[in-house]
This record gives sequence, structure tokens and C-alpha cells, in this order.
Amino acid sequence: MVTVEEVIIIPSQDQEKLKEEVDRLYAKLAKLGWTKEACESIAPFTLRINTIKKEKGIKIFAHSYQTADIIFGVADIVGDSLGLAKKATEVEEDTILLCGVDFMAETMKILNPEKTVFVPEPGRDCTLADSITGEDVKRLKKEHPGVPVICYVNTNAGVKAESDICCTSANARRIVEQLEAETIIFVPDENMGKNLAELTGKNIITFPGYCRTHHALSEKRFNTLQDDAAIKTFAHLECKPEIIQKVDFAGGTGDMHRFVKKAKPGEKVLFLTEQGFVDRMKIEFPDIEFVDSNMICISMKRNDLPTILKAIENPTSENIIELDEKVRKKAFKAVNNMLKY
Repeated sequence: MVTVEEVIIIPSQDQEKLKEEVDRLYAKLAKLGWTKEACESIAPFTLRINTIKKEKGIKIFAHSYQTADIIFGVADIVGDSLGLAKKATEVEEDTILLCGVDFMAETMKILNPEKTVFVPEPGRDCTLADSITGEDVKRLKKEHPGVPVICYVNTNAGVKAESDICCTSANARRIVEQLEAETIIFVPDENMGKNLAELTGKNIITFPGYCRTHHALSEKRFNTLQDDAAIKTFAHLECKPEIIQKVDFAGGTGDMHRFVKKAKPGEKVLFLTEQGFVDRMKIEFPDIEFVDSNMICISMKRNDLPTILKAIENPTSENIIELDEKVRKKAFKAVNNMLKY
């Protein structure tokens, strides 16, 4: 639950709208234990943000790892990296605010060079994206000439520009299986690369990068979370191979979303991924019993309503994503190839 101590003065003529906004938020967020008072503290921000975005023609995208007040308070489109990338090419609005981490906004800019893509505040780091550079990919290609390079979407534009195809956790296995090559370079998530090798039987050359949130999950902690044989377990492919070997299912958040749509009421589900996604599922599927993963990505949690409001009211050059056009065009090929799967 999030409470906001900053104050926004809502004009007297809009007090009824504010009351309706509180009720709207409470109807959703109460499922996560939010109080009416907590909803009252954020309602002036969500009301103001939603008003401004309509006036300015801004579409707000949010990754599923964002907090529930962002996802259900101000986001227009919510999803995983692949879903957001696809939707960015479809919306009519010329301005997109991305609530996530910076590489996601870069991916949108790669696909939509004519659109203004900005973030609440720059510097939303990602351990995967920060672990590798384009120069690292060039070195790997020299060491393994002729071997195709798949880069995970959690990379910067420079890495995508040096890769043959990009992927997300939702389509990584499908891409690896459908490539004719039996040997593949996969960067930068070492855990995912090893997991894909096991799942597909292909020879995958990996790179020593990882997601700090998923990599931190140990077998001991997994056993603590999975304390009931009736719990269906589904791990993100960024988790360690020893975790993947112990769960019922493995994939990305898109796969998890599709899985829970088919789950039976009362079924117990443990999604081993960031808690924001679990919270989203609790609200969208109240008949399913979700076990908390308590896996937190601090980078994703650095976005908040006051920062979003400040960005859409008075965006600066620091908020706006700009890419070198040569790099963007090279990266476009890899990202565009990803959208075919």
C-alpha cells in the first residue's frame, strides 16, 4: 500500500470528481488491503494525471512490475515487454510516457522514431541492461563467427543494434526453437540462456548477466514459498536453472497471464516473479488464491505518482528518450524481427 504525503489542491467544483476517483481506486485497490484513506491520499494525483494526459494526448504505458496505484490509477496500457512494444506501434497518440525502466522506453523509440517517448525520470537502471554493451556483442561475434545473436529485450539500443534478433521471455523459447542454427549466442541473461538450452536442446553460448531480482531467489527460499503441494508453481525464465527444474511451469509474465486465465476458482498459484505482477493478478483474478512472491525490483519501484505528474506537466529534455539514428536503424531490425514471433 502506498500513501502520498504531498498535497494537491483540487478546486471546489471538482470535489465530486475527486470523490468518484476515490471510489474508483478503492474498488480496485481494496483487494490488496488498501484503505479508503490511502486511496484518498493518491486520488488528487491520479485525477490530475488522467486529466492532463487527455488534454495533451499522452498515452501512459506501464510494465506489470509497477505498483498497483500506477497500474490501476493512471496507466492506459499494461503488459510485459513484448505486449508493450507491440501496442506502442498501434496507438494513435504521438506521445508515450513509459512507466518502467529506461531500456523499455528505448525499445518503444526504436519502433516509433516519429513519436515522443519519455519517462517519469531518467536513470531507471536494470542490472541486465547495464551488464552488457554493444562492444561486448561485437567481441562475442568475433569469437564465434557466423553464430546468430539473440539479445534479450532487457538491453540498451547499442546491444540490440549488434544483434540479429531481439526476444522477450514470452517468445524466447519459440525463437530459439525456430532458428535453424543449432548453436546460438544468447545475451545477456545467463540464467535464461541456460534454461533455454535445457528446454530446447540447442547449444547456447551465454553471457554473465542476470536480473538481480530473479537471480536472488534461492532453492531454500523457494521451498519456503512453496509449502503446500497443492500450489501450482510458475517461475520466470530469469530464475536460476535449479529453480526452473523444480517448478510446474516456466516462462514469462505473458505466459503467466495466459495460464491464470485458465485457472479454476480457488486454485493456489505461486508466480516466481516480481511482486507487482502478482498484485496485478490479485486484482484482475480475485477468485484465484495467489501466494506472494515478495520479489521486488527496486528499479521498477522508483516510479511514483508525484514524479509522473511532474513529468507530464513540465517534461524536460532529460525525460525524453533520444537515440542516435544510425544505432536506432540497426536496432530496429532486431526488434522488428522479434515482433514476428
